[in-house]
Amino acid sequence: MNNSIVFFLVILISIFSCKSVSDDSHIRSNHQCMPTPLERFSHSDSVVNGTQNSQEGMVFIQGGSFEMGSDGNIKADGEKGYVGSDEFPKHQVEINSFWMDATEVTNIQFKAFVDATGYVTTAEIAPDWEEIKKSLPPGTPRPPDSVLAPASLVFIQTDGPVLLQDYSQWWRWTIGANWRHPFGPGSNIEGKDNYPVVHISWDDAQSYCKWAGKRLPTEAEWEYASRGGQINQIYSWGNEHINKGISKANSWEGDFPYNNELNDGYLYTAPVKSYLPNAYGLYDMAGNVWEWCQDWYHIDYYKMIANEISNNPDGPNVSYDPDEPYIKKRVMKGGSFMCNDSYCSGYRNSMRMKSSPDTGSLHTGFRTVMDAVSP
Repeated sequence: MNNSIVFFLVILISIFSCKSVSDDSHIRSNHQCMPTPLERFSHSDSVVNGTQNSQEGMVFIQGGSFEMGSDGNIKADGEKGYVGSDEFPKHQVEINSFWMDATEVTNIQFKAFVDATGYVTTAEIAPDWEEIKKSLPPGTPRPPDSVLAPASLVFIQTDGPVLLQDYSQWWRWTIGANWRHPFGPGSNIEGKDNYPVVHISWDDAQSYCKWAGKRLPTEAEWEYASRGGQINQIYSWGNEHINKGISKANSWEGDFPYNNELNDGYLYTAPVKSYLPNAYGLYDMAGNVWEWCQDWYHIDYYKMIANEISNNPDGPNVSYDPDEPYIKKRVMKGGSFMCNDSYCSGYRNSMRMKSSPDTGSLHTGFRTVMDAVSP
């Protein structure tokens, strides 16, 4: 079995769907910067509801209204990125007050959850071929057992320029990679207590929330918090381009995926609170790791609610991504250390990403929220 077939199957089973974009357009019909595996197994959650409900480390976000999404004008000084058609149109949203983690959930916080519950993450469970093949063409060969082993997606910096539509150039399905071993066997998180936990699926994040007595933010809550009360601003800090002035977030500076200038100090994830917070006191709302939201992803969701004022929207009832129509996906926001204007610019407030709920990788994490009343 050649390498391309192995990657096709082993990414369980990733369809490389990112479309090429002509140079005369900054509007993309849809965007995806990572492979999306098919469903790996049926998920069951044995975590007992927690009673912690602690507001420690959280920030109170006063409710209000805002315009969610993009109008297509993302040309900040130096901006070369693209805006996705799923960010249109801007629409009016009202949000109740809530509490939000000031930072992404860290390794030490996630360890406390695992120690208390014995929870085993998605990446630590062998994929179920019976589940996988339900979404594959009849007759698709079964990968060897050595491939159907606990694993996750690990980013590999390339030696030079590559076709940006071919994720296999920089993603590797790595046996033994998980939150404790981010790069696979031999790697660890010693000395990284305050780094964001990674290789976290939506299912994993949900289980953590259940234990902590919290929940994932809705996409609308997340974007409202990221904007920090600012109007029509591209980033969580304002409109100054991410690579101008002081370092504002952990992203890929230079030529992706082979040359990172490291002006922000980090090649991979950075410790939480490494950069200034936004106006609401929230750290790393741009870059570092993609953050799971509660909502299903639907490419046309914003168009569905464009002519109404949405009150605390929690997303569509169904998921739909035309590039991978048979895979149900959840929304992610905020971008990661891999984001770069050349193909992603995920650090914009309105940028939307998505993946299947049982997908984790080196650049996926989360933060939690709690309902609140004004103090």
